[in-house]
Amino acid sequence: MVAVSFEFFPPKNIRAEQDLWSAVEKLVVVEPDFVSVTYGAGGSTRARTHECVRTMVEKNLAVAAHLTCVGAPREEIEAVIADYAAIGVKHIVAIRGDMPDMGAFHAHPQGYQGSVELVAAIAAHNNFEISVSAYPEKHPQSASVEADIDLLKQKIEAGASRAITQFVFDMDVYLRFRDRLEAAGVDIPVIPAIMPTTNFAGVQRMAAQCGAAIPAWLATKFEGLEDDRSTQKEARKAVAEEVATAQCAQLIEAGAERIHFYTLNQADVTYNVCTRLGLGAGQ
Repeated sequence: MVAVSFEFFPPKNIRAEQDLWSAVEKLVVVEPDFVSVTYGAGGSTRARTHECVRTMVEKNLAVAAHLTCVGAPREEIEAVIADYAAIGVKHIVAIRGDMPDMGAFHAHPQGYQGSVELVAAIAAHNNFEISVSAYPEKHPQSASVEADIDLLKQKIEAGASRAITQFVFDMDVYLRFRDRLEAAGVDIPVIPAIMPTTNFAGVQRMAAQCGAAIPAWLATKFEGLEDDRSTQKEARKAVAEEVATAQCAQLIEAGAERIHFYTLNQADVTYNVCTRLGLGAGQ
């Protein structure tokens, strides 16, 4: 059995909230190892994340709550960690986070300098499992993939017990990265992440921001499917399912024991991929 986990983001309005809980309800039957909820700096975004996490805990889901150190002093981050502990969260995904303008990171004057310090602060509480990020393709603000691997090793030394990769479309890229991690002595699970999507233009924007390559073959598959006619929507969904299924199948063949899905709060494609391949404890 290949274990799965799902990432969601907090809703911004009532319609989005309905979509979120509909997606969660559909995907929990797969029995994921955990579900994660993203986090943004700032009061309103933080409040939405906290409420979403609280509800998932109340639904008896294994929740990994995200935490970043962008734009926040240490005392504010410590308060969030305490809040998570108080509502029953056992797992935090610690990510440095991106600046609002997507420019170079600048630490808050009274804040943590980056992900290593953030991980260490969470680890000091001794009651959280800690996941961190990993980049099979060089982080846009990194000097090299080697520098990314060195940073990952620092996060492990600070207390990280698992890493989740940025989304990748070419699975050979992830597999080469896995080999480099093994050669570098990285011994924690590094979970490959898949982003099934029916919005190719949206994925292109996200990929440009995080340094993920879009293979030419993927762009070709979505050609001519840009408008929102119902037939085009169904065609995009079929392409997304085909691509994600092939990606997961390649990972499984290569020995992957876990796969993480960036769901974008949409369930259908991810659910279909999981059921087709028998992924998750509920299959």
